[in-house]
Amino acid sequence: MGKRNKLKKAVAPLLPTMSPSTDDDQLMDDLLAQLDSRDDTVKQESANVLNDMQLNQQADQIEASSKQDPKSRFRARQARKAAALVENYSADDPVAEARLDKEAKDEERDIRHVCDTLNLQIHEINPDGHCLFSAVADQLRLLSIVPAPQASYINTRVAASTYIYTHPDDFLPFLPSAAGEDGADALDAGLMSPQEFERYCVSIRDTATWGGEPEIMALSRAFNVPIHVVQSGQPPIVVHSPMDSSTDDQVTDKPVVRISYHRRMYGLGEHYNSLRPRSARSQLSHALQNMLPTT
Repeated sequence: MGKRNKLKKAVAPLLPTMSPSTDDDQLMDDLLAQLDSRDDTVKQESANVLNDMQLNQQADQIEASSKQDPKSRFRARQARKAAALVENYSADDPVAEARLDKEAKDEERDIRHVCDTLNLQIHEINPDGHCLFSAVADQLRLLSIVPAPQASYINTRVAASTYIYTHPDDFLPFLPSAAGEDGADALDAGLMSPQEFERYCVSIRDTATWGGEPEIMALSRAFNVPIHVVQSGQPPIVVHSPMDSSTDDQVTDKPVVRISYHRRMYGLGEHYNSLRPRSARSQLSHALQNMLPTT
């Protein structure tokens, strides 16, 4: 049995499955993820559907309800955030489009500069909410850490969720309660309660919830491989090591997962791509392009 089956066996008795009541939340996550699509039609249709969901009205109804538990308040805040995102999205605003286009080009230039130095090329990952997990899965396949049939976002989500859930002390300090410090479901320090932490791990495993720093750390440790994140800005490469920081310098002989982090390149949301070594053909093509005069 491979690592996939071991991970699934480990997580199955630990975490419950998502209930049908989360379907609406997952739909909202999926639609928000589609706002990052490069296809203007997909973005506009997603924005239209979210508009039709009347998110602010939903939030008003939730807040007016007698059921004022932390989960309901969290759903109301999420609905208002989604409504604000849709309101900010406008395909007919030339000033905003020009600004975003410049920021995206500057970001792409910075990331490609680092890639040129490392002889890497960007392998684009579908911007669907699973991008971090898909990018890492692609790298694990390239490095032969995971067999190709098992290199999917499904299995990297299981791996991250399992590791986080079984190492709560390593992650809870970085996971504030969604209800805030004063929320009924939060601990004194404003961190997640055990129940909220469990729900968080389930959402990482079972939904299109975006992954970030905690999930990158978990994946690095779960697969015992350094993960280097190339980004625009400083530092240009963020290193996540499976070992203690005191031994970071000793991982240079290990294979390294390399991904890129984009804030603007794919629209409104954050996105991750996989960074693959350049083939001989792509190296030649890149060299020829650099020899051509710029316009």
